[in-house]
Amino acid sequence: MQRWVLHIDMDAFFASCEQLTRPTLRGRPVLVGGVSGRGVVAGASYEARKFGAHSAMPMHQAKALVGFSAVVVSPRKEIYATASRRVFEIVARQVEVVEQLSIDEAYLEPAELVGATPGEVTEWAHQLRAVIRTETGLPASIGAGAGKQYAKIASDEAKPDGVFVIPVARQREILDPMPASALWGVGPVTRTKLQQLGVETIGELAALDRKEVEISLGATIGLNLWYLARGHDDRPVAPRAEAKQISAEHTYPTDLVTRSQVDAAVTRAGEGAHRRLLRDGRGARTVTVKLRMADFRIESRSITLPYATDEQDTLLATAFRLVRYPDEVGPIRLVGVSFSGLEAARQNILFPELDQQIVEPPPPDTDYEAGVGATETPEPEVPEPEPATGWRASQDVHHPDYGHGWVQGAGHGVVSVRFETRTTPRGVTRSFAADDPDLTPADPLRSLDWEEWLAD
Repeated sequence: MQRWVLHIDMDAFFASCEQLTRPTLRGRPVLVGGVSGRGVVAGASYEARKFGAHSAMPMHQAKALVGFSAVVVSPRKEIYATASRRVFEIVARQVEVVEQLSIDEAYLEPAELVGATPGEVTEWAHQLRAVIRTETGLPASIGAGAGKQYAKIASDEAKPDGVFVIPVARQREILDPMPASALWGVGPVTRTKLQQLGVETIGELAALDRKEVEISLGATIGLNLWYLARGHDDRPVAPRAEAKQISAEHTYPTDLVTRSQVDAAVTRAGEGAHRRLLRDGRGARTVTVKLRMADFRIESRSITLPYATDEQDTLLATAFRLVRYPDEVGPIRLVGVSFSGLEAARQNILFPELDQQIVEPPPPDTDYEAGVGATETPEPEVPEPEPATGWRASQDVHHPDYGHGWVQGAGHGVVSVRFETRTTPRGVTRSFAADDPDLTPADPLRSLDWEEWLAD
């Protein structure tokens, strides 16, 4: 009986969440990222993708592609995390084991679909998408096949907002014409090697002799790719292992050039990572501080404590022992703090204040790795500086007469706000004095109108 693995992928998730909670954005090319234009795109709606914009693209480039119709909004991580939690609670009601890969995608292997027909799998997937759409308002695409690789390829074919099923009987027919780069593990180096062999498609890779694959691509990676190309993928669907590292990092729209700016950035990243550590429930032994300079050099330095702790003062003080400043390394663009060596057992120390003293960092040595991060994925979050008015574009606000809204623009003592949420019609824009006492910052989660679910 055929095994069925499904891959669910929430379509343009960040942008879809923005369009869900802000009706004015529906049907418009939305770019999620730094509104100043510096940094990268964290998410792009399908309307923006038609112009060639996509995630991880420099924001200035994406805005140039989309043109004047582009709507840029700052990321709201609390919205995405909450929506993800609700989506995968729905999925967990339908499937015994879920292997969640990220905030917006997962593998499923429903026991009830073992031996099912392609039609039955298609119907099951559509029903799950319908429940997600009804309860959350968000679109999802689902692909299905005989293994993880084929389910992932199928979900790409299903986008946007659809279902695509690859039965074993049609697997070669569907996969063979696809580019070999559609397979896991085919990066630029492997792609070049395949091209040297005259291989462009999955079918051409499958047709190679086993010995030729071993010699040209290696006995491990090469054979794994060859097996995938020939339709063999028996990897199990299983819950993901616990995180090995918890971190927070921020890219700044203006380079940090003073010690006080860097200190504030370390505190911000350290406190953010600490909040995640507390939610995780474990303590950390190793603290790492990451810096990216204006010329894109990356420096990462670590200290390992003799015990695991979740004490914020201890972890922050350790971070400050590691950080270096602009007068040593030049202008700094990114600051990150991460905690690793995570352990469930946390140790109480007799004299914790000894580890909580913030001391001057040691002089430069070789206790770090430095280099150009050419292969790194850019950070999606690009925080914006607070404007002189105190309001920033796309910020969530509340007014006692008009309810929940978001800032469309601010300047010259005036702030324009559009009042709308997930359950309202497209909102009306109203203008206020920037110092109007009735206009206050609001919790972004209020825009979801999920009070009953959040209360549970």
